[in-house]
Amino acid sequence: MAKSKLIQSVRNKLRVKHYSPNTEKLYVNWILRYIYFYNKKHPNDLGVKEIRNFLNFLAVKKHVAPSTQNQALNALIFLYKEILRKDIGKIDQIERAKYKKSAPVVLSKHEVKTVLNHITGVEYIVCSLLYGSGLRLSEALRLRVKDIDFEYKQILVRDGKGAKDRFTVLPEKIIPLIKNQIKKVKNLHKQDLSKGFGKTTLPYALAEKYPNANKEFAWQYVFPSKIFAKDEKTGQLYRHHIYSSTIQRKVKTASKKSGINKHISPQVFRHSFATHLLQDGYDIRTVQELLGHKSVRTTMIYTHVINKGGFGVRSPLD
Repeated sequence: MAKSKLIQSVRNKLRVKHYSPNTEKLYVNWILRYIYFYNKKHPNDLGVKEIRNFLNFLAVKKHVAPSTQNQALNALIFLYKEILRKDIGKIDQIERAKYKKSAPVVLSKHEVKTVLNHITGVEYIVCSLLYGSGLRLSEALRLRVKDIDFEYKQILVRDGKGAKDRFTVLPEKIIPLIKNQIKKVKNLHKQDLSKGFGKTTLPYALAEKYPNANKEFAWQYVFPSKIFAKDEKTGQLYRHHIYSSTIQRKVKTASKKSGINKHISPQVFRHSFATHLLQDGYDIRTVQELLGHKSVRTTMIYTHVINKGGFGVRSPLD
């Protein structure tokens, strides 16, 4: 019971401070792993020594990536600082996970077309947005009707990574498909309203500020789920967006059918978007803005493909 109250306190605090749903899920997961690591001891009875040992275990025994270890550290710092109100001081002597620098998997334009040819329906539209707009999968699935601007051919990405909004390009090629998808969403929304449903989730405190906004068509997801979900707090049924696993399975199947010998995931479309824009001569700062990268150094990982043959060197054999 105490554990569930603690976790609920963590969830509530994260929502009040406007952390993303994905961050909430990650933080709760790490805090639970920390608690179970010490046989369900309450974190109040643990401290710096236990945090250090847990983080070292992740690096040495589990061989997690540096970013994963940092996630765990941030989650525990949040727990002690924001929930337990304990000053745990500096956490030193941490075995840092080793950083493995690897180039992202990128498809050629022909390969992208080949994979997309094996995807149909809503999944095709989503994957086309990943490649045509450079969206992360979570960003594409969270799109609301009001986020699509057909007039200016742009997409508003709300609360992207780092809790920032940004604009990116809306591919003209799939505008008819998206318009048709939104038309289907409108019909589905009308059916839901007629049956006493029609609500969706709203980000942060908007549900309290605008009590009826969750029934407005503009706030509905562009890619809604076929089934209803239940709100943990209110118990009400609402229509969420489709699951990321649905897209991941479709991409995996399309990858096998395409016969391309690369590890293809939905993220590969975003990698290809960035690389192809740079190949076409677009400024790296522009690409950075479209991707929503905090630092241009992150965007620069895509320049590896531009320098074909390794730093653009022509082999003496050729």
